[in-house]
Amino acid sequence: MGSTTETSVHYVTDTRASQFTVQVFSGGLLSAFGHNPTIAITDFLGEAQVNPDDFARSSLRVTIKAESLMVKDNVSDRDRREMERAMHEEILETASYPEIVYECTKVNATKTGEGQYSVTLTGDLTLHGVTRSHTVPARVTLTEDSVRAFGTFTLLQTDYDLKLASVAGGGLKVKDELKFSFNILARKKE
Repeated sequence: MGSTTETSVHYVTDTRASQFTVQVFSGGLLSAFGHNPTIAITDFLGEAQVNPDDFARSSLRVTIKAESLMVKDNVSDRDRREMERAMHEEILETASYPEIVYECTKVNATKTGEGQYSVTLTGDLTLHGVTRSHTVPARVTLTEDSVRAFGTFTLLQTDYDLKLASVAGGGLKVKDELKFSFNILARKKE
């Protein structure tokens, strides 16, 4: 891997300048009265080795602290506490599975402009003790000092043995699909 190291640039996420969210969708008889909560991912670390001459020789690892997921919506404090308790204790089981990790093993990139790329990341996502291959499309802007990646991807909770939340006697249920949105800034690490 000698030549990769010399031409690769190491970047680390700037969490304060980044946004990473999960959209949850509701279904069931009462879904018209419910809402689709947005969850903020507030504590994550992304490290990338980017080879600007050969993106296929780049790598990425993102580690999320599962307990950092917070309901972002404007709901009562009581509802927020209950939603977050259920998410952490019953669904994510953060005491047993404290981290969510994405390890990118393959990068495909197409240059779309000066310093601009359309990228497909393929790697392993470990969530709730289950590891599956997952592809993430992104648009990437690369400068000398930073890289910004943004895009969306979906996953099914049942693929990761996550319990689907249900309230109001089953009248309001969470749908299986989650939609993730990210706009992440990473800065060059010296």
